[in-house]
Amino acid sequence: MLQFLHNAREFMPILLQGAWLTLQVTLGSLVLSTLLGLVWAGMRVSGIPLLANTAATVINLLRGIPIIVILFFLYFVMPDVGISLSAVQAGILGLGIAYSAYQAENFRAGIEAVDHGQTEAASAMGMGWWLTMRRVVLPQAVRIVLPPYGNIMIMMLKDSSQASTITVAELALQGKLIATSTFQNATVFTLVALIYLVMCVPLILLVRHFEKRGRK
Repeated sequence: MLQFLHNAREFMPILLQGAWLTLQVTLGSLVLSTLLGLVWAGMRVSGIPLLANTAATVINLLRGIPIIVILFFLYFVMPDVGISLSAVQAGILGLGIAYSAYQAENFRAGIEAVDHGQTEAASAMGMGWWLTMRRVVLPQAVRIVLPPYGNIMIMMLKDSSQASTITVAELALQGKLIATSTFQNATVFTLVALIYLVMCVPLILLVRHFEKRGRK
């Protein structure tokens, strides 16, 4: 136990640097996936066949391609066409694009769960599509999508470890490097697991709070 605590004191500064980078990648990709997800969802429910079919095709493609392939494409292939991204930029962009498909389906489900009678009433009052979405549909849809949105945040935090495949020195990669150089595998990966748990627990509690409010 004393040896574990001694090693923990030695390894924690480096692991915390990786954890900070993990949070940055997660936050950046969360913002991007939310914005793109709203765009795809808006296109899906727009009622315009061209937009709806285009969004459905994009969503299905993104859901069918592994995240790691998207990361490799952005980091290794894009420079061939003159677009060079740093590892962190590619990580944020790749995770954001990949998760935008799941965000879109989440948002679409929330929008379609709102009573259609309310949209008909808004239309009868002379509200256009955008005004109806902004004032009637979206405020109600937000309460519906918050619990699954919280679950997506947790998944993104854990999946940010895939950014290590393109040399992003986040928590998982830092742990791997320390374990390789010190051979303290049990200690290092126990610390890595504990740090991930510490980052995830507040999100888990937040999701539970949203679920309780949603039931009320």
